[in-house]
Amino acid sequence: MAGPVLTVEDLHTEIALNDGAVHAVDGVSFTVRRGELLGIVGESGCGKTMTALSIMRLLPAGGRIVDGRVLLGDEDITALSDRDVRAVRGKRIGMVFQDPMTSLNPTMRIGKQVAEAAGSEEEALKLLTAVGIPEPKRRFRAYPHELSGGLRQRVMIAIAIAGNPELIIADEPTTALDVTVQAQIMSLLRKLQEDRGTAIVLITHDLGVVAGHADRVLVMYAGRVAETAGADALFHAPRHPYTLGLLTSLARLDRRRTDRLRPIPGQPPSLIRVPPGCPFHPRCAFATDICSAEVPPLTGGPAHAAACHHQDRVAEARAQVVEA
Repeated sequence: MAGPVLTVEDLHTEIALNDGAVHAVDGVSFTVRRGELLGIVGESGCGKTMTALSIMRLLPAGGRIVDGRVLLGDEDITALSDRDVRAVRGKRIGMVFQDPMTSLNPTMRIGKQVAEAAGSEEEALKLLTAVGIPEPKRRFRAYPHELSGGLRQRVMIAIAIAGNPELIIADEPTTALDVTVQAQIMSLLRKLQEDRGTAIVLITHDLGVVAGHADRVLVMYAGRVAETAGADALFHAPRHPYTLGLLTSLARLDRRRTDRLRPIPGQPPSLIRVPPGCPFHPRCAFATDICSAEVPPLTGGPAHAAACHHQDRVAEARAQVVEA
């Protein structure tokens, strides 16, 4: 089997602020293979987007990679100069950002912006056709504000795939779209993945999108990996209480309308002052003394691993929820 397209090894990223250093990414490791879609999920502020920006070397002011490696094939991106890493972006890694209106130039026609990435207007028109934009010749001369949110996102995908990259990172690509358009965008990404063999990292807070499209899932909390598994295993047999909390807080069609949702209590911790031990323990119903004293390692094997001292109890609780 071919090696991974992307390998992230013990990645640590910090952002310097006046109040202290934000531990935005704290020891994250994962791999993505050709033709695979990895979903990264978690609450806002858990480190999903900062992981993506670390991979792309697009950190905000004050941000820096403190330790770890990001391998694209066999090449360590973290060791590249700024000039060399610019050659990687767009050609080997494409990125679809959350809000197209902040990524597209409002003063330039769509066709010109796609052509800058594609190399020619002819190739740009082919890309607009490939991503399913209706009447591509007419849209070619449109400005971003003249397109709907779904069409703007398709334009961003066209730009991302212009260099035929090995990897696409999609950061919340469906957040501002209605459900029908969300499904269209995800179907488009899946088709591109199947046709081109592209690896995709999908960053989202929408577990429904992940359940329907991801091959594997990485759950993040407080800048760390809480759990990782195949999509089916994660949804049917979670081993981390945070994952269980995310699942039980979702509305379900098989529940009575009078049943109340069960949200996760409390708030995510400050990444400047992460709690000792397991960062989730202040919000966890399974927490014991060891949880506040020792950081749980990520255990369980490559197929399904979780960073929790009480994985067996979580599995039992999930079984009871399913039976109910």
